[in-house]
Amino acid sequence: MASNSSVAAVIFDMDGVLTDSEPLICAAATAMFQEFGLVVRAEDFMPFIGTGENRYLGGVAEKYGFSLDIPRAKKRTYELYLEIAPAQLRAFPGARDFVLACRRAGYKTALASSADPVKIEANLGIIALPPADWHAITTGEEVEHKKPAPDLFLAAARKLDLAPGRCVVIEDAVNGIEAAKAAGMRCVAVAHTFPAEKLLQADLTRPLISQLTLDDLVGN
Repeated sequence: MASNSSVAAVIFDMDGVLTDSEPLICAAATAMFQEFGLVVRAEDFMPFIGTGENRYLGGVAEKYGFSLDIPRAKKRTYELYLEIAPAQLRAFPGARDFVLACRRAGYKTALASSADPVKIEANLGIIALPPADWHAITTGEEVEHKKPAPDLFLAAARKLDLAPGRCVVIEDAVNGIEAAKAAGMRCVAVAHTFPAEKLLQADLTRPLISQLTLDDLVGN
């Protein structure tokens, strides 16, 4: 890990960190499975949060021994999600303010999400943090191995032209924290999706993103 004074960038996860989108994608996926002939429960998706929609849907299908055409299932899930997101998606209180505070403080800001571009663009537009304002965006389509592998965060660091140790990751999910630590990055977690006792691998955990401070980025 680089010294605290060398921290230069903040890499944000999206779903569950900036946006309260986990219940919406879960609802869309549940509806998709029902259309395709399988009744599933919200808790079925929990182990796969942060791993990208292919694994998010595929893992649940595997649990039930259900044959699933992943591209078709994902397309339908996104269609259902985009029907409800404009009216229901919200940024977590304080999320946009914290991103802007990081930028004002001179940090580069990047987004690294296992989601596909269609979902990322929709979410960022709705919460008024448009893609063009980020120094880098890395999507699940750009890496072979999704979280908990470190590939997504390492790709973001390369786009920022920074060593991994100069980046701090903001995460909400167990898989994302594991990915950040495997990438050699400091990780600050927010307990939006999982209880704090599940996030012990993170360097620091706060209950809400609204409670994060700039000092948390460097460990003061």
